[in-house]
Amino acid sequence: MKPSNKSVTRKRSRHSHPPSTTPEEPLTPETPTKRKTTFVEAASSAMSSCTREIPSSSSISSALSSSSSLKRKRFSSQTEDHTPADGMVGSWVELFRTFSEEEKTLGLDLLSDLCNTNQARYILKKIEPRFQRDFITLLPKELALGILRLLDPADLLNAACTCKSWKVLCNDPLLWKDKCRQYDIPCHFFTDDTHAINWKRLFLTRQELDDNWRTGKNFIKKELKGHDDHVITCLQFDGDMIISGSDDSTLKVWSVSSGECTMVLTGHTGGVWCSQFEDNILCSGSTDRTIRVWDVGTGLCLHTLYGHSSTVRCLSIFNKVVVSGSRDATLRVWDVTTGECKHVLIGHMAAVRCVKYDGVRVVSGAYDCSVKVWDPTTETCLHSLTGHTNRVYSLQFDGSHIVSGSLDTTIRVWDAITGQCLHVLSGHRSLTSGMELKDNILVSGNADSFVKIWDINTGSCLQTLSGASKHQSAVTCLLFNKSYVLTSSDDGTVKLWDIKTGEFIRDIVKLESGGSGGVVWRIEQDKTRLVCAVGSRNGTEETKLIVFDFNVTTKKALTDVYTSGTVHTELLDPETS
Repeated sequence: MKPSNKSVTRKRSRHSHPPSTTPEEPLTPETPTKRKTTFVEAASSAMSSCTREIPSSSSISSALSSSSSLKRKRFSSQTEDHTPADGMVGSWVELFRTFSEEEKTLGLDLLSDLCNTNQARYILKKIEPRFQRDFITLLPKELALGILRLLDPADLLNAACTCKSWKVLCNDPLLWKDKCRQYDIPCHFFTDDTHAINWKRLFLTRQELDDNWRTGKNFIKKELKGHDDHVITCLQFDGDMIISGSDDSTLKVWSVSSGECTMVLTGHTGGVWCSQFEDNILCSGSTDRTIRVWDVGTGLCLHTLYGHSSTVRCLSIFNKVVVSGSRDATLRVWDVTTGECKHVLIGHMAAVRCVKYDGVRVVSGAYDCSVKVWDPTTETCLHSLTGHTNRVYSLQFDGSHIVSGSLDTTIRVWDAITGQCLHVLSGHRSLTSGMELKDNILVSGNADSFVKIWDINTGSCLQTLSGASKHQSAVTCLLFNKSYVLTSSDDGTVKLWDIKTGEFIRDIVKLESGGSGGVVWRIEQDKTRLVCAVGSRNGTEETKLIVFDFNVTTKKALTDVYTSGTVHTELLDPETS
């Protein structure tokens, strides 16, 4: 019997499911084909159903207090039907699954236009976490560290605050070891033990120390008074020991930690003009024409070396052999252990002003305008370097290059092997009184008050330290490292400069008597401290040593640099550690 249309087609209600085909209600060939419901229609219908009256709080409370058995029954029913209990919304979701990707995209676009602000905000809250992936944590550790290695130290510290997993990665020892290498911080900065190093703490400690140098916000200052009103002519600084020589004929040994003079070395009968220190052995040269060898541990004079016929003006020591240059135009090579004069080097025609010795060759500069290279064992002159037209006052020698500074305003760079003049560095206008050479970078200080930085490979001037804050008088001494340049002057100041940019950073010392007689004669430094020899020639400034210790706020942190092992004691101030 042919079924009627009434038995096949159900009357739709507002909340009824869409027509479906079941075994109990088979469709006959006469059943008309149903039009596929579009997504927009289904969405509109669902949105209409969502606009029904919001239940009251009492009805919500009643629903929440339903028995657990009823909840389990409802859950079981939903599981069996594989359909949510939300009626039309569930049917809409099932219909959405059947759409193509293009239809889904179009439907979502149209649906978003129907949402109010609260609904749109809710959608964003649901969707946003799906795109917030912690790729750093998900990556293999080696790749994650490779990415984090590209961050600056400040960004790395900020990244460590993100979450626990990032903190572990950002504190990785290899990461901070790499940062120490990037910023030229040696692992032996505080100890020779390279095991169990807390690289992050080491880096931060060094950076804090560098900040103290540059800003001067944290430091300890000590003044060591001595030598009355005489000139300090030479200065040595090693560990906890400072040795000052003066034209008062004495040398004084000072303790940095206590600030006291521990011994006075007397014996010279003329002013001390030069000194050299090696392995607890001090050699001093004087206007009395002698060199004295001292044991600074006991204060005893081990030897008095006679031979020169005029003032001993310069010394250079290497492996217990000291070379002396004198105003008598000769150089002498001495064994400091026995006090014996091993060799005499004769060839200069005027006073020898500067000398360098590397254990193999002796290089000397003199007032006869020449620089000579010697083989001390054979007492022969290997090269006589001519070109300067006035007295040679300063020398640098690194084994490959010789650099000479002269009163003729030029600096010359020579090949130490062939004796060839490689470059003539012009730019200064007076006597080049001081120079320092490291890794082919030369820094020169001049009586014209300017300081210049040179590349001796190319002969080019990289920076001129000048400007409104430049020195107002002759430069007396200079030091530099890979970060900054320190310069002292007859104007009574010690200035700090950025070596890369040439910019003035600050005045570390500025004597009140500067400009009226106050002078900074010599400076010496180590990683954490600076020693300045100051005074005057007219009594306006008391002769003294000023010691700055910039390792102040980092002292307590030093013990954390190593998870095992100890820190060098000379870097710790007993007053605060």
